[in-house]
Amino acid sequence: MLSFEQLNLIEPILEAVKAEGYTNPTPIQEQSIPVLLEGKDLLGCAQTGTGKTAAFAIPILQLLYNKKSSHNGIKSLILTPTRELAIQIDESFGAYGKKTGLSHSVIFGGVSQVPQVSILRRGVDILIATPGRLLDLIQQGYIKLNQLEIFVLDEADRMLDMGFIHDVKKVIAKLPAKRQTLFFSATMPPEIGQLANSILNNPVKVEITPVSSTAEKIEQSVYYVDKGNKKLLLAHLLQDAGIKTALVFTRTKHGADKVVKDLIKLGENAAAIHGNKSQNARQKALTDFKTGALRILVATDIAARGIDVDQLSHVFNYELPNIAETYVHRIGRTGRAGASGIAISFCDGEEKAYLKDIQKLIAQSIPEVKEHPWVLTFAEEKAGKQNSGSVKGGGGFRDRRNGNNSGERRSFRGGDPRRHSTAPAGRSRRES
Repeated sequence: MLSFEQLNLIEPILEAVKAEGYTNPTPIQEQSIPVLLEGKDLLGCAQTGTGKTAAFAIPILQLLYNKKSSHNGIKSLILTPTRELAIQIDESFGAYGKKTGLSHSVIFGGVSQVPQVSILRRGVDILIATPGRLLDLIQQGYIKLNQLEIFVLDEADRMLDMGFIHDVKKVIAKLPAKRQTLFFSATMPPEIGQLANSILNNPVKVEITPVSSTAEKIEQSVYYVDKGNKKLLLAHLLQDAGIKTALVFTRTKHGADKVVKDLIKLGENAAAIHGNKSQNARQKALTDFKTGALRILVATDIAARGIDVDQLSHVFNYELPNIAETYVHRIGRTGRAGASGIAISFCDGEEKAYLKDIQKLIAQSIPEVKEHPWVLTFAEEKAGKQNSGSVKGGGGFRDRRNGNNSGERRSFRGGDPRRHSTAPAGRSRRES
């Protein structure tokens, strides 16, 4: 196995990498770093959690350190879709480049621009930015990109999902023609492929895993459960003390807040992160989650893309995404950089089509966990809809703990959480 010493890294960066506890590069780092150190353009197609940030941050730092440009302009721009991801990338540059003397900063919307402008006026070598705030500050004359040497477009597919592609193209139009360009995307839909072809110059392609695949070490399972009983099932599964940290996904901001409210009522330590939260609230929740002060973080897809937590053991899809590719990004929050992880999905009657699309995309069937207190079978669901006496929201779905209709709202916190494993049926539960 290749070591970082064999990648011809300069001593200041090598020391910083060792201080972070890295000994061997991940596949995308091993393949990308030598290419980028040669000054070539790169097209990287890699699923989330593969060590992509270090794959571009390390060579950028080394290239700029060795070149020692005399101008005070921005030398490298990293464009990324969310504030959380921008902050995370900025932290990575700080960790890997702390002995290089290179300056770096991050800008994003939703907060005052005054501190950001103050830093920009002092001069920044490496700028990490989200599209909206970057264009605002360019238009106001605070940012000039005419001396840019290296441009990174990160999470390009998410830029498309969030409607940022037009802003991205506006930014690209302001870049100097002569530059090194790095393009990263977890998936490669046609529009993203066209964008890559338009801005890259004879790139080297690095593809670590097949497009839209899921991490091999993530243990996936699905629970069929009525919509009205998802909160009971989630609380039941979270009784497992082996779940140290859990990231729970909902489709909407309102849904995230509701799940947190339900969990707090049941005595769980939970917080939500989404676009309606203030920047301070989002950062506090994320920091608490990373440090272990917060056990459960409930997030929407846009807010969660930048969440990178070491040893995150569990991801819960409280609601299945209506876009199959989003499932890949969600479960990729666990099982990062070669670690193992568990991804648990809840599927109600209205989400069957979403599950079918997901399984088609990842080319595998997600194992069903059939032994839990609120099992919903689709045959029962259909029969239940024809039964006018059924409890609203319950379908034909019965509580296997007592044989009663599961529409009744009750908590089962007193039971043994290990009666019903969070692992797929027929497989041993992985310790977390």
